[in-house]
Amino acid sequence: MVAEFQERRRATRIAVSGRLGGRARTILEVRILDISLSGVRIEHLSPLPPGSPCTFELPPAMGSLALLARVVRSTVVGSEQTPGGKRLLRYESGIMFVGLKEEQQAALEKALEKLAPSGGLGDGRLFL
Repeated sequence: MVAEFQERRRATRIAVSGRLGGRARTILEVRILDISLSGVRIEHLSPLPPGSPCTFELPPAMGSLALLARVVRSTVVGSEQTPGGKRLLRYESGIMFVGLKEEQQAALEKALEKLAPSGGLGDGRLFL
């Protein structure tokens, strides 16, 4: 006896012929290690392919500035275990700001002036 398949979709899917591409974006929570007028070094738990375009968002304490950027390098620097026992790789990446407008450059300069040389930088977000 074969069980009858019951459709669970709420909307009809339409098959697409040929090769139609799209983009899927995600937000990656990161820890800022250091930052300059030209880029930021971050730590995170998901791989970032070098060359990938992204938008880097500074934390609210620094003005929530969103800057266009590109991943320059990304390497595994360790691992950590989740409360559920899963082992995750920890990455460190270099992100270069690209195409900053004058007002963005000025806002970034102002944000960097607020930081003490040994102060905590907080967490930022990377939009891929």
